[in-house]
This record gives sequence, structure tokens and C-alpha cells, in this order.
Amino acid sequence: MSEDPNGAASAAPALRQRLAQVRGVSVPPRPLDARALAALAANPGCHRRALLDGAGVDKPRLAEALGVPSGFGQSQFAFMRGHAFEARVKADGGAELLRLAHACLGGGPAPDGGGEVPCLAAPGQAERVARTEEALREAAGRRGGWTLLDHPMLALEVAGSDAFLEPDAIVVHPDGGWSVVEIKSFPMLDGSADAAKVGAAARQAAVYVLALEEAADRLAERLGGTPAVRHQVLLVCPKDFSNLPTGAAVDVRKQRAVTRRQLSRLTRVEDVAAALPPGVCFDPDRPPDELLRAVESVPASYAPECLSACELAFHCRERARAAGDVTALGRSVRGELGGLTSVEEVLTAAASPDGAGDGGDPGTDATVAALRRAARLRAEALATAGAGAPDRGPGCR
Repeated sequence: MSEDPNGAASAAPALRQRLAQVRGVSVPPRPLDARALAALAANPGCHRRALLDGAGVDKPRLAEALGVPSGFGQSQFAFMRGHAFEARVKADGGAELLRLAHACLGGGPAPDGGGEVPCLAAPGQAERVARTEEALREAAGRRGGWTLLDHPMLALEVAGSDAFLEPDAIVVHPDGGWSVVEIKSFPMLDGSADAAKVGAAARQAAVYVLALEEAADRLAERLGGTPAVRHQVLLVCPKDFSNLPTGAAVDVRKQRAVTRRQLSRLTRVEDVAAALPPGVCFDPDRPPDELLRAVESVPASYAPECLSACELAFHCRERARAAGDVTALGRSVRGELGGLTSVEEVLTAAASPDGAGDGGDPGTDATVAALRRAARLRAEALATAGAGAPDRGPGCR
């Protein structure tokens, strides 16, 4: 059977229209950034997040409307401090940033002051992507010099729809290599920073690297070859307790591979949207009971890690606890329990006598045997504690 050449072209507007109806036609879409994509890749089985992020639903407002505000966000002071630090790093044509890029990543002769900083302004996101790719093409033709792209726009296909991403900067080295730059306001003390924050920055930068690789593939024919996208990104932070910038090279190959694999596993957004009941809409201005039914119509996959990554995590945690879902205890616990998916099933298996309650031979079910042994040990410990500790004589504690 031959494929309809116009099928993809006609499907894209239809999908956009369907997602706009899901979001609320009068509600502007919330852009899907690299931080959200990194969190989405960490939990690819969550259809709820895939749909809400793909449709551009404002999840913070939705969480407030449901009565479970997320508490996410950055203080105004922290935002202003980060903005001022980034402006300082990029001042004078990015002279300091390019110096750090050369010191940490190499890629050619040391920059003599600032580099070429092309204008990337355009009326829309798709137009900004096109302008960014044109600037990358022009920079590739100027081998021997440094080019700094300040807040470029990249596109990455995620679950059948495009996500538009805006890294802090991209550096084109004199040798033709491309590097992603992440500028963060947390300090780097004695050459090292908080491992958790660096890890989060690496996962976010890995998403940018994937998007930049897609841009390189699209430009390969026009450039006569695929440009080299570096898997080491430049992390720029304040040095010690000052406002002076310092940098470090962060290898994101592992994060890139994990993110690519997880994003490829995401259920396509159109498939999730097609399974919705008629009339489902996530407009935060709708009545709370209607929003609750809409949210519950999409399956979720909750884990405790969601609390630091998703605005709806508190709502999903309440529902998981109410349903007695063992995923509320963590993915590692869920993996250890095998086919037991609810707390009630776990307690029944632990309390049942040998040969009952598990639907099979207890000698062949290691999970049930371990639960029973843990229950016996707990009962023995409680019995010992209830009997009281033996008297060890005066002066003993």
C-alpha cells in the first residue's frame, strides 16, 4: 500500500488543533523547555505528563485549580541574581565566556576578546529555529574565528510533536565544533559544585545536545558534512562566593544516551489524545470537579522522584496513596515486589500462611517468601520490645 504524501502534512495541523482543544483554545501554550523534557525522559511511562506537556498546558495553574499547588518556582531575588550573572558572562561580545570555552574545551586558538555574535531575532519560534540554523551555517563557513549564539532556538521532536528549546548559549569553535553552554547561578567552590545541581544541569544540557545534533543533521548537506557537536558542555558558575565566572567541562554522553532512549519510549502524544473522552479540556479556569475528571482520565505513573520535577506530583501522590499503589514507595520497592502492585496485596502476602494467599507455590515465589520472613522478624522484634529489656543491674543504661 502506498503512503499518502499529504498524510503527514494534513496530520500536523489536525494534531495542533486537537492539542489546542485539550489545552483550551483561549489559553496560550506553555513552552516545553529542556528541564521539563529531562524530567519527562526520566518517567517515560507517564501518559499524563506527556499529554499535558505536549499540549502546552500550564501545569502550575492546573495544580492550583485542583487545590494542590506545587510550590515550584524561583524567588525574584534569585532570578535577578542569575540574570545579572549571565549578563556579566556574556558582556563584551562574550569575551569572558569564550575565554572559559577555550580554557575548558579547546577547539582552536585562544580568542582575542569577544567573538562574532549574530542577531537571532525572529517573529516566532519556528522562525527563530530557522534563523539559528542559518547563523550556525554562516559560522561554519567562517572557520578560524569564534562565534557566540546568545539564546538560540532549537527544535527537538518529542512524542510526535516539536519542542522548542532555548539554551543559554552555543559556541562555534574555530575548528568547526559546536558546544552547548549552561550558565547557572549556584557557586563552584574550590573547583567543584553541588553534585545534585551539576547532575540536573547535565541532564538539561543533554537535551540541548540532542536538539543541536538534529540541527547539525539538517545542515549536513548544505555544509558538505555533519558538524561535530561536542559531548562535553561548558558549565559556567560563580567562583566561590564572588560574582566572578568560572567554568568546567561536563561530559554528558551518559545523560544524552539515557535521554535519547527514554524519549524514544514515550507514547506519541496523538495516541494519548485520541484515547481521551470527548470534551476533555485542561483549561485552569474550568470548575475544579471538571478539571479533576479531566486529569483522572489520563493514566499517570507516579514515583517519589516526581516531587522534584512535576507540578502535579502532589496530586498524583495523593491518588497513588489512596489507591494503595506501591509505586508511591519508590521505583526500587516496586521492582522488588514483582507482580504485587498494591499495598493490600503486599500485606496479604506477608500475613498469609505458607501455601496460601499468593496464588502459587510459596517455595517458588521468592518475593512472597521474603515478605513472610520480614513479617516474622518484625513480629519477633515487637514481642521482644513488649517484654522489656532484661535488668542489667544498677548503673547500667
